Amino acid sequence: MASPNDRPTAVVTGASSGIGASTARALGAAGFHVVLGARRVEKCEQIAKEIDGTALALDVTDADSVAAFTGAVPECRLLVNNAGGAKGLAPVAEADEDDWRWMWETNVMGTLRLTKALLPKLDASGDGHIITVTSIAALEPYDNGAGYTGAKHAQAMLHRTLRGELLGRPIRVTEILPGMVETDFSLVRFKGDEQKAAKVYAGITPLTPDDVAETITFAATRPSHVNLDQIVLKPRAQASGSRAYREG
Repeated sequence: MASPNDRPTAVVTGASSGIGASTARALGAAGFHVVLGARRVEKCEQIAKEIDGTALALDVTDADSVAAFTGAVPECRLLVNNAGGAKGLAPVAEADEDDWRWMWETNVMGTLRLTKALLPKLDASGDGHIITVTSIAALEPYDNGAGYTGAKHAQAMLHRTLRGELLGRPIRVTEILPGMVETDFSLVRFKGDEQKAAKVYAGITPLTPDDVAETITFAATRPSHVNLDQIVLKPRAQASGSRAYREG
């Protein structure tokens, strides 16, 4: 797989739906050759056809999958670490260790694996950029959310540490911290319970995946000397992380 010479390559993880799919489309429209990675590669293939991109299978929790994926990407100017998610909403006293393990593998280790593997190519591009989608859950705790907020805090620390470690190298580092976005996030968190998932957004107008994608694309298309360190975006109706999970 080779990138067309006139388009820089952007890698987007978790690109089969939600924020990842919208980001792939937005970056394609902005002139990037987008490599879409996700487990549901057939969905990525549909989007890739729309934007003249490339779809590759990727499971960020599997080191061999990450190695095969990154090995098939000959060059990379932009990495969007978007793959992630939550499982469960239990208090610490009732925590499910398997849910916690999945959240750490997906949000933290997945980001580490992709970033570590693509850093040499980002550096070689002469104008690299790492954008990591964390969450406002990386800024504060909320009741019953320790597994997810813990994973997002760890993912954010991994990402923010790069800001200093990469000084002097041609790589920018941007963290995107969304609040409530209406995707299948809550459906995954509640293991397919549509009624519980719908309650999360009851009574407010949440962000859309396109809202977040536009913000990511804005950061990615600033002049090379401009580094947007952090961008926090929330719906007008949300002030804190706990608002998203209040029973209505």
